[in-house]
Amino acid sequence: MDTRTQLADASHAHQPADGERLDAAASILALLADRTRLALMERLGRGEADVTTLVEATGAARPSVSQHLAKLRLAGLVATRKDGRRVVYSLRHGHLRRLVDEALNVADHQVGSLPPHD
Repeated sequence: MDTRTQLADASHAHQPADGERLDAAASILALLADRTRLALMERLGRGEADVTTLVEATGAARPSVSQHLAKLRLAGLVATRKDGRRVVYSLRHGHLRRLVDEALNVADHQVGSLPPHD
């Protein structure tokens, strides 16, 4: 096998992985595109919290917060641990905190550059 064939084979081998990577990133961003889930992730970026704390932080109803947390947990974005009878949530990866922070920084720039309302 010549070098060109090896390079072509190698580039084809990476395409599915790149596609899977893009699909995974798109799924994560789609999950974060919800205001309540983004608020939950922002709060969890500051540290662990139970459902009661997250309800207070987001202003959303408890059943809604629980449903959003279940989606985030199933997607592997948040982790849980038991503390007595309470379930405590945390971000699974520090990268998620940075992702949420950057999204909010971009929002700050957009909101800050909007013309004033009359």
